[in-house]
Amino acid sequence: MAADSDTRGARRGFLITASQVAGGVGLAALTDRAWATSDSMQSAMRQVTGEAAVRRGRVKLDMPPLVENGNSVEFSVTVDSPMSATDHVRAIHVFAEKNPLPNVISVYLGPRAGRARITTRTRLADSQKVYAIAELSDGSYWSDAVDVIVTLAACLEELV
Repeated sequence: MAADSDTRGARRGFLITASQVAGGVGLAALTDRAWATSDSMQSAMRQVTGEAAVRRGRVKLDMPPLVENGNSVEFSVTVDSPMSATDHVRAIHVFAEKNPLPNVISVYLGPRAGRARITTRTRLADSQKVYAIAELSDGSYWSDAVDVIVTLAACLEELV
């Protein structure tokens, strides 16, 4: 009986140590992924724009500058475009600097869309700068950015 309890104690000790190690590794991986960097956002933006210049203007990102809860932040993006067959918005992309995945949304449009405007919600992991980039039919890229202060961050609840 004593040998049996020693075996169970050793097994229990091993399982506790293994779960602590696995939990620490998992937490470290989540922590690394949870805090995106400006470089990862710039990389995501380059995947969309390539080497093309991104100019300011023609795009209006409407997002509140102060958000109480980052779990559901409403925003809209409007692009100044006639939306004709020869001059229209091909895509609108939104990027968040500190979210685990910096590419928040990509919406593809065409001249039949009528208006170049989207409205939706997103989660924001922390106070950060949010960017909207529009790709026009002539191959040009236009942008706007908003600094947002988030008092209760989203995307990280499971780490608390």
